[in-house]
Amino acid sequence: MTSTQTKPGAAHNDPTAGPRAGVAIKPPAPSYNRSRSRNKTSLYAHGEPMVWLTGGALAMCLLMIIGLVALIVAQGVATFWPGPVVRYQTLDGVRAGETTRLENYSPEDSVFERLPESSRAAARKMVADNGGVTGRRLVRIGNYEITGEHFAWVSDFEIAPGADAVSTPPWMLVVERLAWGRFYGEPVGVVIEGKLIPCEPAEAWKLFGEHHPAVRERWEQRRRLETGDIGVINHRAEQARLALRAVEMKYGKESPQWRAEHESFLKTEERDKAEFDRIAREIEALNNTNNGYKIVLRTADGTESTLGMADIVRAYPANQLSFAQKSVVYLSRWWEFLTDDPREANSEGGVYPAIFGTVVMTLIMSLLVVPFGVLAALYLREYAKGGILISAVRIAINNLAGVPSIVFGVFGLGFFCYIIGGGIDQLFFSAKLPSPTFGTGGLMWASFTLALLTLPVVIVATEETLAAVPGSMREGSYACGASKWQTIKRIVLPRAMPGIMTGMILAMARGAGEVAPLMLVGAVKLAPELPVNGVFPFFHPERSFMHLGFHIYDLGFQSPNAEAAKPMVFTTTLLLILIIAVLNLAAVFIRARLRRRFSSSQF
Repeated sequence: MTSTQTKPGAAHNDPTAGPRAGVAIKPPAPSYNRSRSRNKTSLYAHGEPMVWLTGGALAMCLLMIIGLVALIVAQGVATFWPGPVVRYQTLDGVRAGETTRLENYSPEDSVFERLPESSRAAARKMVADNGGVTGRRLVRIGNYEITGEHFAWVSDFEIAPGADAVSTPPWMLVVERLAWGRFYGEPVGVVIEGKLIPCEPAEAWKLFGEHHPAVRERWEQRRRLETGDIGVINHRAEQARLALRAVEMKYGKESPQWRAEHESFLKTEERDKAEFDRIAREIEALNNTNNGYKIVLRTADGTESTLGMADIVRAYPANQLSFAQKSVVYLSRWWEFLTDDPREANSEGGVYPAIFGTVVMTLIMSLLVVPFGVLAALYLREYAKGGILISAVRIAINNLAGVPSIVFGVFGLGFFCYIIGGGIDQLFFSAKLPSPTFGTGGLMWASFTLALLTLPVVIVATEETLAAVPGSMREGSYACGASKWQTIKRIVLPRAMPGIMTGMILAMARGAGEVAPLMLVGAVKLAPELPVNGVFPFFHPERSFMHLGFHIYDLGFQSPNAEAAKPMVFTTTLLLILIIAVLNLAAVFIRARLRRRFSSSQF
């Protein structure tokens, strides 16, 4: 019988063989665990954390921008919506007006001291039972010539007990006037052609509606005579006076030239005086006619007041308006806001002079900054040889972009207004001195100052755009025999135009919103006379102007009636944003067309 021998270690190769006694078994080699290796990899080696971080930062930026714009839109759009007129019977009297704000507060002891002594204990108990907190509302009470204030707080504990303590009288009118702010009262009579007609509120309101449009038309006619015809006469008289003074300064007061000019001056003065007297008689006749039309109003506390219809811009029974009628009032207020001059320390009326000044200044600034910025960038990128001087210029341009805007305003005032403008006055307007013509702030110097302020933005954006034009295009143009300027003109500039437009958009956006430099070089609180009119030379860049940004600053920080000005701040801010957006969208549209035009020809 033959036995089969097995080689040592063969059992280790047999997967079915079990362990043998006395033979050492080696443990299996550890296998590479990929999952454990991945778990040990740093978290920052993956993209997820940075995706969440950058995405979260973008979301936060969008939320802040959307929140700011939403606040401005909500507050600005609601400014002109007419609200009801509420009558409050308080413990110490009666007040009526439009409620503008509600809030809770903890009253101090001095607040209770103003109440009648018999009501103080009950008021204190009411507040104490509510945890020391009570509500109050800010009421626009108007009637400033009677009350001495435009707004008043009415607390909950000040309202007298009773169901009729808070009411909305049906015939309480809201009267918007040229001066003294709003007036609230019930119509109890009218004055027609100087005759007082006492009547019921409904009849008085009907008569007011019949005669008020004609009265306002006569007021507009008087205004046109005062600002138009008399303005032309005054301008002609001023020009004659300056011509006489110029001859006197050049030839002397006893010269034949001065006597001839003086005779011409006297004839002009006589003719202007006769025309002025004629216009003054027309104005007086219009005023006398309008003085015979008035309306008698009774306030909530029983005081009667007579208002001239010519001074009333708008009136309506607030508590009787339907939604459609409220919409008409709302749209008429917006139209007035966009097309009329401001009144009541800029807290009422329109902002048309500020709109005009902002748009014209921004356009002039753009026409100034884009050519110079593009030319400077062209030289730096296409012509200048690299070196210490060019590097220093680029560093200076980048640093100039970070200079505070008020520094540019000081420079503009000293250089443009005093040096250049003063020199122009000495050469061409010496007859008007010491009254400056160009030697003070004006629309032109403001545009120059903001052009200097935004110049680094245009230079940097244009230079980067020129550098992005492929070099193969330049080389192909040179290979075809074109000169350097022909290459720049026909190849580089057309393809760089979208980027140049981007720089102009950034410059427009920054320049249109600047305020600090304008306070020194031409922007003023009130300038209803536009720099463009029908008097030669028709455009007057030396005049001061209104600006929406400065108008917002004046409303927010300089208005004597802060509560009335606060809604106008949001509305004017919304308007400024819309104007900048329209200007930028126009530039974006042009940029998009240029990009489509030249994108197909790139290689």
